[in-house]
Amino acid sequence: MGPDIIRQTAELVVRIRDRIRTTKSRQKSYADQRHRDLEVAVRDHIFVRVAPMKGVMIFGKKGKLSPRPIGPFEILKRVGTLAQRVALPSNLVRFHNVFYVSMLRNYMLNPSHVLNYEPLQLTPNLSFEERPTQIWDIQE
Repeated sequence: MGPDIIRQTAELVVRIRDRIRTTKSRQKSYADQRHRDLEVAVRDHIFVRVAPMKGVMIFGKKGKLSPRPIGPFEILKRVGTLAQRVALPSNLVRFHNVFYVSMLRNYMLNPSHVLNYEPLQLTPNLSFEERPTQIWDIQE
């Protein structure tokens, strides 16, 4: 009875390890399809992708499932292999300035490219009032 239990247990352990190996391989193949290497250096410029939570307006972006990039911001320093310290403007200093690479998007600095960056007027509860900038169409 003793050797049979040990043999059955060893066979079960081998089957479980094979199934775990198969599952890890499948998950790795899914992750590798979406994996991208972000090759940026210190002093490069990047966009930070922000995805607000429902009902909370952080970085001046609102709406469910609407990730939008803000920036461009300059990279100050690499923090480990997967994070970057970013130079945020003075109105965003209360936010942590280290971002994971999946939150960053490349920006090719072009002197002729002019970005209209409007500072966000955030209230203490991290919300803001959204106003239209231009009326496109009027229906009568």
